[in-house]
Amino acid sequence: MTQPVTTPFGAQSTAAEVIAGVDLTGRRAVVTGATGGLGRETARALASAGAEVTVTGRTLEAAATVAQEIATETGNTSTTAGQLDLSDPDSVAAFVAGWTGPLHILVDNAGIMATPERRTPAGRELQFATNHLGHFALTVGLHDALARARDARVVVVSSVGHVNGPVRFEDPDFTAEPYDPWLAYAQSKTANILFAVEAAKRWAADGITVNALNPGRIWGTGLGRHMDAPPASFDPSGKSGVSEKTVEQGAATSVLLAASPLVGGVTGTYFEDCQEAGPFTPGVRRGVADYALDPENARRLWDLSERLTDVRR
Repeated sequence: MTQPVTTPFGAQSTAAEVIAGVDLTGRRAVVTGATGGLGRETARALASAGAEVTVTGRTLEAAATVAQEIATETGNTSTTAGQLDLSDPDSVAAFVAGWTGPLHILVDNAGIMATPERRTPAGRELQFATNHLGHFALTVGLHDALARARDARVVVVSSVGHVNGPVRFEDPDFTAEPYDPWLAYAQSKTANILFAVEAAKRWAADGITVNALNPGRIWGTGLGRHMDAPPASFDPSGKSGVSEKTVEQGAATSVLLAASPLVGGVTGTYFEDCQEAGPFTPGVRRGVADYALDPENARRLWDLSERLTDVRR
């Protein structure tokens, strides 16, 4: 068994600390869901190191506002904006079609959590459609741009919430059983990890690394907009294994995987607190569930995702 990947950074490290000394001049990056929270901080950190960052949001106006703010904060005038609604296949296809040239860094950050039961016009459950299928179509659609970079990195933001349930291959849209917002969220976050596992395998020869991560528990980013208050399991003391982080700390693992030379060549893994995660232990909200790294589940999800999105590579 190989030793897990470790770095000098940890749970309290910030994105600024992780990116310090890294030069991304000439490298192009896309961050989804970058108009606030972890996405904005991830985009800001990458821009501060010289990357040409495209900030994406569901509206071009919101993305453009944040892009200008980041340009002012970092002095990097190469920060641009793009419209991208991951729940809308036409929006994803338009963004892919509009991209030209290589892409060195793609951070699949956008997400929704514990929404009321909602479906896309095609009938897809909204959390699965947004958190996984939209990112699948985007990333697969941008494969050639990533391959042109020769050393591209894809970073997929998952969650410790994946330990609450696997992908429901026979009923991903909750049409046969009653909808449960937390099981739907867990399914989508497990799918994020399985996508990284399979893409890492398929794209290794293209020089593309793909990793997933748990950013930690950050309250107040907008992800929990459908919750009135932090859940009972929210524990700022960290005694349960889940401690509160700032946005700057929550973005650190994304930035590490996107930019740090410390993890160059690492692929197909799941990180938390800037370290490769160990196995999930019931009762402790840390680690990665076996089913989320299972290669057969990863292959099966890829096949399902191709059928549901009609996007193939």
